[in-house]
Amino acid sequence: MSSNVSRETLASVLDEIALLLEIEGENPFKIRAYRQGAETVRSYDGDIVAMAREGELEGIKGIGKALQDKLHELATTGTLGFHQNLRGNYPETFFELFEIDGLGPKKVAAVHKKLGIDSIDGLRKACEASELAALSGFGKKTEQKILEAIARREQFADRFHLDAAAHAASVILARLKEHPDVLRAQYAGSLRRSKETVGDLDFIVATSKPAELTRYFAEMDLTDHVIVHGDTKCSIHLENGLQCDLRAVSNDEYPFALQYFTGSKEHNVALRSRALKQGLSLNEYGFSGSSEIPEVHEERDIYSALGLDYVDPALRENRGEIEAAEAGTLPELVSWEQLCGTFHNHTTASDGRDTLHEMAEAAIDLGLTYLGIADHSKSSFQARGLDEERLLTQIEEISAWNSEHGESLRIFAGSEVDILKDGSLDFDDSLLAQLDYCVASVHNAFTLDEKTMTQRIIRAMENEHVTMLGHLTGRLLLKRDEYAVNHDKIIDCAAETRTIVELNCNPRRLDMDWRWWKKARDKGVRCSINPDAHRTEQFQYLRFGADVARKGWLRKQDVINTMNLEEVEAFLALPKSSR
Repeated sequence: MSSNVSRETLASVLDEIALLLEIEGENPFKIRAYRQGAETVRSYDGDIVAMAREGELEGIKGIGKALQDKLHELATTGTLGFHQNLRGNYPETFFELFEIDGLGPKKVAAVHKKLGIDSIDGLRKACEASELAALSGFGKKTEQKILEAIARREQFADRFHLDAAAHAASVILARLKEHPDVLRAQYAGSLRRSKETVGDLDFIVATSKPAELTRYFAEMDLTDHVIVHGDTKCSIHLENGLQCDLRAVSNDEYPFALQYFTGSKEHNVALRSRALKQGLSLNEYGFSGSSEIPEVHEERDIYSALGLDYVDPALRENRGEIEAAEAGTLPELVSWEQLCGTFHNHTTASDGRDTLHEMAEAAIDLGLTYLGIADHSKSSFQARGLDEERLLTQIEEISAWNSEHGESLRIFAGSEVDILKDGSLDFDDSLLAQLDYCVASVHNAFTLDEKTMTQRIIRAMENEHVTMLGHLTGRLLLKRDEYAVNHDKIIDCAAETRTIVELNCNPRRLDMDWRWWKKARDKGVRCSINPDAHRTEQFQYLRFGADVARKGWLRKQDVINTMNLEEVEAFLALPKSSR
């Protein structure tokens, strides 16, 4: 039996074995062996999956005989008996504990051993009874933070990250378009508007057989259970809990339904108000009223009938787009296809999951012409941040790669340098000067007050070697709130110091928030759309980044990585003050 197991699957299984052994109080050397094995799998510069499948791991440092056998079993069958047996000692609810922000493996082990906690519900009850505060290493403050993290998780239980929603939408939309009675189909709602998180998915289909389509929707193999099923509407839940609503309409109604269910509510209210002033009534089915009814075939015809340029779905938030559409001043928004490269990416040198070579090859496959590598700096010890010596070694490795493969892709040597608590940087200026660019980010001391945090970040931005600011607020969507920071002052400082602000397009961040980008753009602040990729497939996040940039009213000229290679090389060669 064979299995399409990835490098990351091998490493993740070893990591989880180490975690479970740690919880069970196993020998620390045995635990370390599995963790070292996971790191070796991730960083090995070769096809380690094929080698494991063929039993050819002998001689690789960090992978002894026992691990060789286990990796062979996992690579050939897709599962590992030893791992499954370990998992079998715990209910599935136990593994949800690791999703609670601030509750690491040691704390999970402590609450499990001493209090028998094996679920989030049990954890909450123990916190409410002040049982955790009595444990060594916890205390009342930790207990309160855990309760807040549980509440936050429950608050967002019915919301989903953009990547999960987009994947589900693309699969379902493809299924709908396959049906012979579907004339037109599209997803609508907050996903079409590229909102940062999604509560449910809306699908609109044009058909002459609506009842047949709703039945088809309800009976899809993707459906976990049906919420409601009628002749023109059907609502289902997918296995992950995401609700999907289908509305089947006539071909004439389709443009109106698509526009209406795309929203936002505020945008639609403004459109209806405008229609009323023209003697028309607008709803999800069409125009009506005393005036001559305009002919509508496409969604853009609705806007045209109201004297407006077509408003891109990303802009439909009633934040000035209708006024701009009336005046003919809507921007020509940036597109994913215009991105030539990206800057904030990680390799196995720090906490990435793919090697420098693998990241480079993936960038080439995606059609990028340049790639920035910005592994963590030394203060991010939890991410195996690079010290000065390791960073210099990486700079040499990148130079060697460019010498050999530069005609296919230029790699820029960077670093994601920690902004320390006082605003100083993790590396001194002499080392930063040897880099092509620098991303400065906050990774600790999140609880500073707004004034102190803002001053901290501004001090870093004033450094001549800081090219761009990474994930401005540190937020983790649906998991961790942003820390206190004054966006206005950061934007003003970015404009003054010529510091680029990152749009971190990892769907768990999407930071800086789209609501601030128009203001930043109008002040002349440049954006870099960066996936913060820790593995090759995360380069696909660039698509979400472009969508969110569009939502922030950004144009091609506002985004630094729409520059071609020659332009970006010249740009980075300039002193920061001249850019």
